Parts: sequence; structure tokens; C-alpha cells
Amino acid sequence: MNKLDRMKELIVTLNEASKAYYAEDREIMSNYEYDKLYDELLALEKETDTVLAGSPTVSVGYEAVNELPKEAHESPMLSLDKTKDREALRDWLNGHEALLSWKLDGLTIVLTYENGTLSKAVTRGNGEIGEVITNNAKTFINLPHNISYKGTLVLRGEAVISYADFEEINAMIPEEGAKYKNPRNLCSGSVRQLNNQITAERRVRFIAFNLVSAGDKEFTYRSEQFEFLKEQGFEVVEYYKVNEPDILSRIEYFAEAISKNAFPSDGLVLTYDDIEYGRSLGRTAKFPRDAIAFKWADETAVTKLIDMEWSPSRTGLINPVAIFEPVELEGTTVSRASVHNISIVKALQLGIGDEITVYKANMIIPQIEENNTRSGKLSIPCKCPACQGDTVIKSENDVETLYCTNSECPAKAIKSFTLFVSRDAMKIDGLSEATLEKFLARGFIKEFADMYHLDKYRDEICEMEGFGEKSYNNLHDAIEASRDVLLPNLIYALGILNVGLSNAKVICKSFDYDIEAMISTDAERLSEIDGVGEVIAKSFTDYFNDLNKRRSFDNLVKELNIKIPEKGEENTNVAGKTFVITGSLNTYENRNALKDLIESMGGHVAGSVSAKTNYLINNDVTSNSSKNKKAKELGVEIISEDQFNEMIG
Repeated sequence: MNKLDRMKELIVTLNEASKAYYAEDREIMSNYEYDKLYDELLALEKETDTVLAGSPTVSVGYEAVNELPKEAHESPMLSLDKTKDREALRDWLNGHEALLSWKLDGLTIVLTYENGTLSKAVTRGNGEIGEVITNNAKTFINLPHNISYKGTLVLRGEAVISYADFEEINAMIPEEGAKYKNPRNLCSGSVRQLNNQITAERRVRFIAFNLVSAGDKEFTYRSEQFEFLKEQGFEVVEYYKVNEPDILSRIEYFAEAISKNAFPSDGLVLTYDDIEYGRSLGRTAKFPRDAIAFKWADETAVTKLIDMEWSPSRTGLINPVAIFEPVELEGTTVSRASVHNISIVKALQLGIGDEITVYKANMIIPQIEENNTRSGKLSIPCKCPACQGDTVIKSENDVETLYCTNSECPAKAIKSFTLFVSRDAMKIDGLSEATLEKFLARGFIKEFADMYHLDKYRDEICEMEGFGEKSYNNLHDAIEASRDVLLPNLIYALGILNVGLSNAKVICKSFDYDIEAMISTDAERLSEIDGVGEVIAKSFTDYFNDLNKRRSFDNLVKELNIKIPEKGEENTNVAGKTFVITGSLNTYENRNALKDLIESMGGHVAGSVSAKTNYLINNDVTSNSSKNKKAKELGVEIISEDQFNEMIG
């Protein structure tokens, strides 16, 4: 493994450990192991004179600007001539070798490095003038901040967002008119943000496709330039060297690979490998002659619309999905395509039984190209399929969409159900958010208690995609096991606004685990509990004062065997004190076990060291970890596990 690959591996490992430790309250490696790997990464960065994006040795500052400054490119960024004819690509080679690569569908960026450090990033703009987005580029998740080459380096590449990240980000936007139409639009909006913290949240990547210049460094072939960029830590576009005998087979490889590609591509680029030969060809008024773009010729098929599935979502939006007789497109069988909204349904004048033409956009996403019949007979449902509540057509930004008006529609509660089954709540393994969404859309679950009656739909679940008898049995066993639950975990599972697991524990303990007394109390009594306050108290009482939520809770309780945590004897050395736990433990199973013990004795456990912390528990008292340093700065006493055990007797 070369040094850059080892650095990438270390960054992933260290960031996973940090996330587990700070965000998930669990430990996947000891402080000693973390520090050892961190030091190894630091040494490699010094040795290679390279710092890769995401490295825990650096942090990116967030900054907001009023507007993005404009800047002219040193040389115009021309478009490429295009063809959809594979044979034309072979003829274009004219006996020369060339590089065939993806034509990525994102936003083109020009980067400049001075003395090994990123000094400037500019968008393509109109080809003559672009926008300066240097601070935003520093948040791209794979972009090197420092490289080993110390000359002036200028390169071009594509900023892209993966299909998976696009779907996840779009799902969080409630208004249909505000959703991004494709990953390219999302990427363009993300890269050109005035606040680079937003860019950082969008998981933008940079994939290099052209080295413009590297000081006085000379290259004979473009393939050499790509290897040089890899050595500097850049991710380069997937490419292959081709000639006339093998170019058609390599195009076919790309045609098959596009369905599995993580990033959007709208074609291929063919560039002469011999740099000097390419330059000798010059350019036309519009295009350079050393490269040509290949656009996919969309394969279409004629089929019959047999149904329209109306799929409700967590935002209340009901998405129309066309179901048609199966056809072969780009080597796969397709039978459904999203129609996106009511406006498109009306524009296509759809009706069941219509003859439609379908294709795959960029060879991946099935779409309806045309309705050859245009009967216009499709009826828009007036009832939501998930709850039978009334629907309404809304118009936002000239886009008509269908919504469920029922505020209690179970399809809107996907996040609540996801929390309900999570590890710190009811701990029901095997129920992903995607599976829950399917159960909600089919009407299997409308309230929490319905989880315990899924056996009514056993046959339907076994026939669902990704399920089978074994998966169903595993799910059934997990659901049955969850019937035994501690009261604080149950309260947390309800998803009451502002009430986390720690709050739930405090409230339950304050009422001596008397459910009826707890859910019947008033906000004034609750707000008197140390650590609760008015906001949490109001959220808690509002929840149980809601008749529908109270009825749902009563139904759920009938399905459960509610347990009360074992009471520890209050310890005067612990009660009222705040502890922070870090590092590996010897006499406790994990940090949660020690946390539960401290809380049972009247203490409180926080996630980070502050002025309110009384003790930091760390078996490596002399380590230079961030928590130890913070504790020393604030004068917080650092004690070992053994010292804590002596403290509690």
C-alpha cells in the first residue's frame, strides 16, 4: 500500500472512531490506539507534504460572504464537439491513442495551488468569467488542502454529488417546488453557497479531469498527467487508454457500468493521449480539436400504462409512480417510473391503458418520454392511500403537487417510527427507515401499537422486495423481544419534542417510575425537576394532553411488559455531581454501564468537559487527549476507574 492510500485509510478509521466516541457515545478503539494512528497520519502528512480532505489534523473554518466575487479565466474554457455515433468516435481517433473517460454531470471547477496550498477555486461560469468559491472548495470531502508539488499547479475537474447523497438531501426538503431536480442542480447550488457551512453539509466531491499547467513541469502524455495528479492526492476521473481496435468494446464497458456508477454522467470524453499532437490540431471558433464528447443515445421502448401508484411521504406529499408493462431498457427490465407531480401527469394527459414511450435518463433513471394515446382519463385520488384522509392539490412555483391534509397521517410520522425502533428506544432490529416507509404506505402500521400486530400481514411482508420468510421471522423475533422495555426507554421512544433519553430517565426517576402520576402531571410540577425546565415540561405535558396521543400510548402500553430500572443506593460522593467518561474501561462492560450506575446513584453524566464537570473518569490520566487537556485547563479533577470505584465504596 502506498503512502497516500495509507493516509486515506487512516482518515476513514480515525473519523469513524471520533464519530462513534463523540456523537454516538460508544468506543471502537482506545485512546492509545487512536493517538497511535493519529501520530502515524501526522508523520505521513509531513513525509509526503500532503494533507488530504477530511484529515482530523486540520479543520476547515466556516465563513459567510455577501456575494461571490467574479474572476476571468486565464484561458477560455471551451465546450467540446459532440457525437452520439460510436463509429464516429473510432474514426475520430485517426490511428492515434486516446483516453476515454466519464463525462461527469456536475459543475466544472478550476483549482490553483501555490507553494503546495490551495489558493484559488473558480467555477466555469460562462467559460470566460467564473465565480470565486475558494472557501467552499475547502469543504469538498476529498479535496487535498496541501500537496507535495510546490510549483504553481492549475487543474480542472468536476464538482459532483452522488446519487445516494442527492436522494438523502432531497428527502429532507418538504416543498416539492423547492426540491432539486437532479444531482447536478443540487451540486451547482451547493458549490455556489454564500455560507460554506452549507456546502460542507452537501458532501461535494471533486474529480479531476484535466491538468492545465504545473509550473515548468513537462509531460508528453495526458495519462502521465493523470498519474501525477493521483500522486498529489487528487481523485481523477475513471479513464482507459483506447485505440481503433478496442474503442467500441470500451464504450460498451462504460454503457454497462453507468447503471452502477455512484455519480451522474451524461456521456464520455475522448482526448488524444499525445499532448503535443493534440495541440498541433488547434481549435475551431467553438471547440478544441484534441477532444470530443460522446452523448448517450437514449434507448426507448413503447409499452402500456397499467396503473398509477400514489405513494405518500413523510412531508405529506403524495408522489405518482407509473406502473407499466415490463420492457427492456439498457440491458435491464423496467416496469415503473416516477412521474414526479400532478403538473407532469396533466402535461402528459395520462390515462390507464395509454400507450407510452419510456426511456432511461442518462441510461439510469426510467422516465416517460411521451404519451402516444393522451386519453387524459387518469383520476387524481381524493383520499390518501395511507390514512384515507382528504387530499388537496397545491401549486408552488407553478408546480402542482398532491398532498395529504391529515396532520396525523402515519406516512408523515416516518421519523417518529424510525426513532421508536432505534437502539436507545425499543431496539427493534431489522426495521430500516425504508422498510418502515413501505409499511406505512401500505397501511400496515398507523400507530406504535400496530408494530406488535404485523403478523396479520405476514404473507404480504414475505413477498415484499428484500424480504422472505427468514427475514420476516427475524423481524418477528425482534419485535417480540422488544415487549420487555425499561420505562425511560419507552418514554424516549415516543419521540416527545425536546425529551431525550437522559431527560426521560430524570423524569421517570422523579416520579418514582409511577406511569400514571407522570403522564397526568402538570407543567409546573415538571419544570421544578432539576434539569427539566419550562420548555421540556411543556413538550411533555402537551404530548399527554393530546387525546389522540394519549389513546395511542394507552394502546401501546397494553402490548408491553414495562420494567423499572434497578435502583442503586444513592451515594453522597456521586449524588449531584457531574461526570464525564472517556477511554477504555476494565471493570465495566462499556461506558453506558458505568453511566447507568452513576445515574442510579444520583449523579449526572455529560458528553463533554465543561466548567460544570466535577470529575473526568479516564484510566489514562496522563494522556494528552482533548478531554484531558480541557479538564486540566478548567481545573477538573481527572480520576481513574479504580479511584471512582474507591469513591463509591
